[in-house]
Amino acid sequence: MVRAYEQRLDTSVLKNVFIDKHSVESQINKILTKYSVTERKNYEKWLIKAISLIDLTTLSGDDTRSNVTKLCVKAAYPLNEENDTTRTAAVCVYPNRVADACDAIKRLGIAKEIQIASVATGFPSGLYPLQTRLQEIKFAIASGATEIDVVLDRSLVLMGKWETLYDEVVEMKKACEDAHLKVILGVGDLGTYENVYKASMVSMMAGADFIKTSTGKEAVNATLPVGLVMCRAIRHFYLKTGSKVGLKPAGGIKTSQDAVNWLVMIYSELGAEWLTPELFRIGASSLLAVLEKDLLQNDK
Repeated sequence: MVRAYEQRLDTSVLKNVFIDKHSVESQINKILTKYSVTERKNYEKWLIKAISLIDLTTLSGDDTRSNVTKLCVKAAYPLNEENDTTRTAAVCVYPNRVADACDAIKRLGIAKEIQIASVATGFPSGLYPLQTRLQEIKFAIASGATEIDVVLDRSLVLMGKWETLYDEVVEMKKACEDAHLKVILGVGDLGTYENVYKASMVSMMAGADFIKTSTGKEAVNATLPVGLVMCRAIRHFYLKTGSKVGLKPAGGIKTSQDAVNWLVMIYSELGAEWLTPELFRIGASSLLAVLEKDLLQNDK
């Protein structure tokens, strides 16, 4: 995976940031019109590509070893065909279920093909002492997680405490050791596109391997305009540093067309090289079943 490296906090990139809401929304419409996918075979290819980019997720209070094992089997055979080599990119669970997921993936013999992601750091609010959040990261890694989806303390963004935010993410990055760090911005709680951009930049400077839209628990989760703002931040960071950072939208991606629209936007803004599990993921629990159903209908 292409990894970002910690940069010094450069607050100059946070000054004079203005993002016009109507312009962003207009640009989304232009992108989707220019790169519309209508031909049936191409559409099917986009759906299969989307499956390969999913972090198949269960984050329910009643998660058990049994349903986590079922999740892993589905990740291994998303199209219900044992000879098919399509896999989801990862499974994503709570820290207490990481060991169960690792065991299931190992028994399936696909440990090198599917990542084990764990949410951490007081998910979904992030409003816990830093030391307990870091301990949660360490516990998930000790249990076998290869990726950690951490939650920003959104209050730091709202109050403009960028140095504190940067320092916290740096500590989270260190706690991750060799695991990859995905930083959840919680865009629905940030209030403005400017805050989304600034939180993205600070997270990347602190060493995020991915920036992620949402926990899926906010009133507003992944939307294409927010995704465009984050894509622009990723591109600006890449041009500034040479480091490629991934994007993970999560929450609110419910239909096949939703998934294709996200892929089209990534292709338009960041290029085909970002359409890989190393640089793009879709956090989802129900989307896979929808994609599978639509593929089966297209085959008839």
